[in-house]
Amino acid sequence: MNAGHRRQIEQAFSAAAEYDRHARVQRVAARRLAARIADLPLPAFPRVLEIGCGTGFLTEALMEHGIGGDWLITDISPDMLDRCQARLGKSTDRRFMVLDGEYGDPGGPFDLVCSSLAMQWFDNQAAAFARTRDWLAPGGHSIATTLGAGSFAEWRAAHAAEQVEAGMLDFLPAERLPAVAVERHVERHDSALDFLRALKAIGAHTAPSRHRPLPPPALRRVMRRFEAAGAAVSYEIITCHYQRA
Repeated sequence: MNAGHRRQIEQAFSAAAEYDRHARVQRVAARRLAARIADLPLPAFPRVLEIGCGTGFLTEALMEHGIGGDWLITDISPDMLDRCQARLGKSTDRRFMVLDGEYGDPGGPFDLVCSSLAMQWFDNQAAAFARTRDWLAPGGHSIATTLGAGSFAEWRAAHAAEQVEAGMLDFLPAERLPAVAVERHVERHDSALDFLRALKAIGAHTAPSRHRPLPPPALRRVMRRFEAAGAAVSYEIITCHYQRA
């Protein structure tokens, strides 16, 4: 992914003013991940790094589980980071940093590195997750959810039926990731336009740099196929977990 396309992704999330209202799957995924993290044998006051905090769904859910500690909360988007900080409030135990979670350096070591539905936007999800291991203290945990290859299958299928390319990033299948769980969540929409508006509202509409927008007649045919199939979209949520010896 070139720097210009990476900047487009950051700008899309920065402009996602309606994120909290539309990010239903992200909220569900964050709460499930927080419950999984709450069962880990963490220290009483862990050093925690969160990658891609968004508006704070995971951070808030973890705190509801009573997980305190020394937090470094990061996101590539300054606007998202500001909204997360506004949600959580200020505390001497919480630091906020603009950080590219794939290529930046957060320091460390950490007892917990966590991320909820952020790594699918990285150039290489598997390599990015492997890199988090270098930031762990002995006994530390790296745990993250990401979208898998089965995500948006219905929207992709509508394009394939019309023999055109869907303008969506390609996600890795679970077998190419250190997956410990795979869940499927289905979102139903009133129409294809409703689905596209929801994607834009959460900043997830950036197409691959190679993609060229479809001509309006082709897009309308895709939308009709999508609606005829029920206007439902699957999210394949993959959980990856690693513990350092």
